[in-house]
Amino acid sequence: MKSFKRVFLIVMDSVGIGEAPDSEKFNDKGAHTLGHIAEHMNGLSMPNMEKLGLGNIRPVQGIEKVAHPKAHYTTMAEASNGKDTMTGHWEIMGLYIDKPFRTFPDGFPDELLNKIKEKTGRGVVGNEPASGTEIIKDLGQHHVETGDLIVYTSADSVLQIAAHEEVVPPEELYEICEYARELTRDEKYMVGRVIARPFIGKSGEFERTSNRHDYALKPFGRTVMNHMADADLDVIALGKISDIYDGEGVTEAIRTKHNMDGMDQLVTSMDTDFEGLNFLNLVDFDAKFGHRRDPQGYGEALEAYDERLPEVLNKLNDDDLLIITADHGNDPIHHGTDHTRELVPLIVFHNGIKEGKELDQRQTFADIGATIAENFSVEMPAYGKSFLNKIQ
Repeated sequence: MKSFKRVFLIVMDSVGIGEAPDSEKFNDKGAHTLGHIAEHMNGLSMPNMEKLGLGNIRPVQGIEKVAHPKAHYTTMAEASNGKDTMTGHWEIMGLYIDKPFRTFPDGFPDELLNKIKEKTGRGVVGNEPASGTEIIKDLGQHHVETGDLIVYTSADSVLQIAAHEEVVPPEELYEICEYARELTRDEKYMVGRVIARPFIGKSGEFERTSNRHDYALKPFGRTVMNHMADADLDVIALGKISDIYDGEGVTEAIRTKHNMDGMDQLVTSMDTDFEGLNFLNLVDFDAKFGHRRDPQGYGEALEAYDERLPEVLNKLNDDDLLIITADHGNDPIHHGTDHTRELVPLIVFHNGIKEGKELDQRQTFADIGATIAENFSVEMPAYGKSFLNKIQ
């Protein structure tokens, strides 16, 4: 018999809570996304997460430790060899990634770019790690005048192609990115995601649109989401979740424009009658603030998210489970613009909790997948240990 009919899983993208035990191996000693943001803000105001027990996990300025937390709480350590979005999410759903995705700090090889040029009949400019907004500002006018594709990467394993919607219509850009995706699936390139980045406007006023599309690798194995879909359970993917898993195991995908739209979609979906998983990624923390090393914007986004949390809590049925976590860190005070290898928070709430308690630290993100699998009586993942009996 299922303990919970609906599970709502929120991933606060990149909200790490202190260096992982192996952080030195990833050049991330001293990283603490949440802690450093709180220090920058002279204290974070997140009263709703505070009530759930966030301040009980680790000391965070402005977020108090409460005597009677409403949720169960702990930290999770990532077992896989990586600190990127796909590795973290895939591990959450029961996979272990041994070989990290490739990054391209010196740009992509000519061999790959020449194939894109030959296929499209367009030139390529950029080909360097860059902020998406900055490279569009710098090269957007050149692109408009020549039709050359703006190709760039980041500290993540991504190949991004930006184009003005009036020069390269989104449908054409998508076809180009699909071709680039096919070129970069094997171990030679091992690119995690190819991302289409349409933009509009004129020189000095270019802005990216919501027509972004991610083309991810398929997970290297079947996830808990696949097993749920096989059992005719619902797997509702909000935000970039469907892209991260390349649609595998997803029964319904709903795009979101930003964090607040993500919360809107989550709250709306809670009014629907379904049985299974509702999985939301809040991407702004990472994309808009972590990579851009903007602790002020990051802190304000965290506080805005916290203000929306009561809407979610108030809509939970007695047979609903809420899990809040993260997929890696992205400390905006840390060096570089890369993700950071950190522990992530785990908050578990349902209406039947009389008083929350600290759970054992989880040694892999896959414990979430194992817990969900046990709840719905589907095939257990090869990795992860369920904590279902600890939270009932």
